[in-house]
Amino acid sequence: MTHDCSFLTDLELDGAVSFGDSARDNHAGDWGTPEEEQVRPDAVVFAASTRDVSTVLAAADERRVPVTPYAAGTGLEANAMPAHSGISLDLARMDAILDVRPDDRQIDVEPGVIGSAVDAAVADHGLWFPPLPSSGDISTIGGMIANDASGMQTVKYGEVGDWVLELEAVLADGSVIEVGSKAVKTSSGYNLGDLLVGSEGTLAVVTRATLELAGRPAQIHGGRVLFETLDDATAAVFDAVRSGVDVAKIELVDTTSATMANAYSGTDLPDLPMVFLEFHADEGIEAEVDFCRTVFDAHDPQRFEVVPDDDGMADLWQARKDLAFAIRSYDPDLTALTPGDVTVPIGEYPTIVREVKDLAGEHDLLIPCFGHAGDGNLHYSVLVDESDPDEVERGKRVSGEIVQKALDLSGTSTGEHGIGTGKREYLVAEHGEATVEAMRRIKRALDPNDTLNPGKIFPETAEGARLWVDEPERNVSGDGDSTTE
Repeated sequence: MTHDCSFLTDLELDGAVSFGDSARDNHAGDWGTPEEEQVRPDAVVFAASTRDVSTVLAAADERRVPVTPYAAGTGLEANAMPAHSGISLDLARMDAILDVRPDDRQIDVEPGVIGSAVDAAVADHGLWFPPLPSSGDISTIGGMIANDASGMQTVKYGEVGDWVLELEAVLADGSVIEVGSKAVKTSSGYNLGDLLVGSEGTLAVVTRATLELAGRPAQIHGGRVLFETLDDATAAVFDAVRSGVDVAKIELVDTTSATMANAYSGTDLPDLPMVFLEFHADEGIEAEVDFCRTVFDAHDPQRFEVVPDDDGMADLWQARKDLAFAIRSYDPDLTALTPGDVTVPIGEYPTIVREVKDLAGEHDLLIPCFGHAGDGNLHYSVLVDESDPDEVERGKRVSGEIVQKALDLSGTSTGEHGIGTGKREYLVAEHGEATVEAMRRIKRALDPNDTLNPGKIFPETAEGARLWVDEPERNVSGDGDSTTE
């Protein structure tokens, strides 16, 4: 399917429009889109302002041309892949820090701002943005809001969405709205801000965000605890959370993941399951570390190491931060079928980890397990040899079984990556048909022409259909490497 996007050249934009092969190829998918599933947009708009976003959406909606928001392309469920071609709306140029209000502990940013730039902008004020995900130095605030991202510090600080106060956003017809409030609480009207957070660009395009900030902790200690068995490690995590240990990070790394991290990062992690820890406090941090040690002692740790806040902290966490890249590069003959991120209630965390490892052994598959254990989030990758059809089929079957087991444990199919295209088939199983239909009604109300990011979230779009649009075949106008400014 192609769409005539020649109308873009007639729009008065602050940014640029490209019909060139290079730009279109670069926007055909994101980090989680397999090459064979990528779809080239018919045009790329490099928006430079809210006015650009509004102008493009109004014109595209009128012509029923799909628009897919795009920023850093670090999504893992093909969230930014233009499933129905049309326009890829790149927001990376909208990367301004608009205002910092240290007295209010707030910052206003455009959606293309890289997460780590927020921390850099407020560091001199003794402030920071605690919920940044592990990919915060390569992903954008807009993308984090779209997926309601979370990361290693969620166990203490919550998700990105918990720190969003106010949003400016553009609806499918080009209308610009403001939702939420710069006040830290409001009970005025529908909570449209929370509705847009996590909507993956299917309801509106965020063009400005007001984020809440926090004071940097005066004391930070990190640690690593080694265990003889993976069951011991997961039981210790559950016990620590249940007991109320005040940790900022509590991350699981299994033996397979440690081996892969060593190969990629040049580290020397032991050949044992382990839990990485980080503690934040303004005073008395040693008492919290001792409390954690006491809880962990009941689960036969082999070694409990503590690292103060110095250069050793960066080394401690580097291997964990590199794991996504380490898994991809570990064996050139193996491909990761799914970037799994199921999440279960913390009491079920030992169960889901054990189930995944049992499935790996039963089906003779390599499945590294790691993740944000403190909030019940398990990351895993089912690795298969794509030249072996039987192994690929086993891998796909196991991937589905893992998600279903998480749902059976009252969990979710995706804790932070979003639905995109990869988790559509589980939406009804997780929420029920009546709830999914309520989601469809919201989508219809805000985007009646299914202009914004069609082909995502809803299971019926897996067959290539737009939700309720009977779109004629169109032809793209323009090619080559031309760009208009």
